[in-house]
Amino acid sequence: MSSQQKLVLSIAILASFVAFLDGSVVTVALPAISEELGGGLTTQQWVVDAYLITLGALILVAGSLSDVFGRLVVLRFGLWGFGVASLLCAFAPTAEFLIVARGVQGIAGALLVPSSLALIMSSFRGPAQGKAIGAWTAWTSGAFIAGPLIGGAFVDLLTWRLVFGINVLPIAVTLWLITRIAQRDVRLEGVTVDYLGAVLAIIGVGGPVFALIEQDNFGWASPAIWLPMVIGVIAFGAFLWRQATARHPMMPLSLFRIRNFAVGNVSTLFIYGALSMSGFLIAVYLQQEAGWPATAAGLASIPVMVLLILLSSFFGGLAGRYGPRVFMSVGPILAGVGHLLMLTVSEDLNFWLQLLPGIVLFGLGLAITVAPLTSAILGSIDEKRSGIGSAINNAVARVAGLIAVAMLGIIIGGTLDLEGLHRGLWATAGLLILGGVISAIGIQNPKTEPGAGTAEPSLSDDQLSAREHDPGNGS
Repeated sequence: MSSQQKLVLSIAILASFVAFLDGSVVTVALPAISEELGGGLTTQQWVVDAYLITLGALILVAGSLSDVFGRLVVLRFGLWGFGVASLLCAFAPTAEFLIVARGVQGIAGALLVPSSLALIMSSFRGPAQGKAIGAWTAWTSGAFIAGPLIGGAFVDLLTWRLVFGINVLPIAVTLWLITRIAQRDVRLEGVTVDYLGAVLAIIGVGGPVFALIEQDNFGWASPAIWLPMVIGVIAFGAFLWRQATARHPMMPLSLFRIRNFAVGNVSTLFIYGALSMSGFLIAVYLQQEAGWPATAAGLASIPVMVLLILLSSFFGGLAGRYGPRVFMSVGPILAGVGHLLMLTVSEDLNFWLQLLPGIVLFGLGLAITVAPLTSAILGSIDEKRSGIGSAINNAVARVAGLIAVAMLGIIIGGTLDLEGLHRGLWATAGLLILGGVISAIGIQNPKTEPGAGTAEPSLSDDQLSAREHDPGNGS
């Protein structure tokens, strides 16, 4: 790896690190936030989902912005915006203000991830690309998992408000590193930003999520619930129609003609929905029902973080050599079995016997899965479309998480007691196992050149067909 490649990888990891960290660091702070600002489970769900709504909906626009204005320019704007929004969250006087600030934070976060992955895809090739993605996945996923531990320490020792201030240092370091990069910004000619599609995406995602979270307060018969649901469904249908007919769509549907891209994103929907549900369930239950301090609740996620950091790059390299299918199949199923093991949790909780074995198996399954999943999806499309490709995949992951958290009230019966925890664990395990089965059936390993141990995947027939029908591919 050259010095510039190391620099690119460091920038990509740090820029995405803050977005992933903030997606989970708040989890262990939820009980403290609702205790100070009020609102109970509804406030807790909204603090998580306000961030994910804007992040999930606008990450697609960010992919187009990356193509239009350049990856480094978009990264700089995202980093500055994320820092300002983090300060707004830290000084929030009310729950409503915090929820709005979290939405602003999601907008800035949407600018970071697609450009980061696009930098990696343009700087690495072949097995080296798989290892680079593995390293990126290990650290960013590690941030997602380590968030509860870091947040717990701030909540117990200082205040939940400082949970939102931990982004300052990595943001400052990343902005400095960007000034040292020699890589020229890549801008695609003739690409425009689909602002109408962005509005339809926000309404299409936000309406149903509002209904799912608030249904316990108003009831399904209330116009305050069914009306946003109906409007959201219509808006989402209009969004898909817009993407099929727009000259320069922000989510080119032609990409879904590529098998690994389509199947990989379906798997992402189930796997990352389960990941968000699992983090919320365990962190909140350990504090509110088991009586653990926030730091101890965060420590429960350490085994997952360690396994991700140690093994993700290794499995990313193996997937680059042998293909992603077996890893994307076995990994999620192991993670699902890990959650089934956690069903032994009782009122008299024994972490070492009832939680730890399942958490370790969950971490191993996740380490096997995440890098091959990302490589399979982004490796199946043209490098020039890696910005929008990574944006779509990350949008799917974020939307999966926000829907999973929004549905928790229905799944657990409105209260996260022991019975509610068990219901949530069953749902989480089912999502993970389903994601593995889908990968086993649908994912195809890339073809290699005869006599070669590994080879860069070449464009397949379905990829070429997709490019021919994609007006935004620059060809």
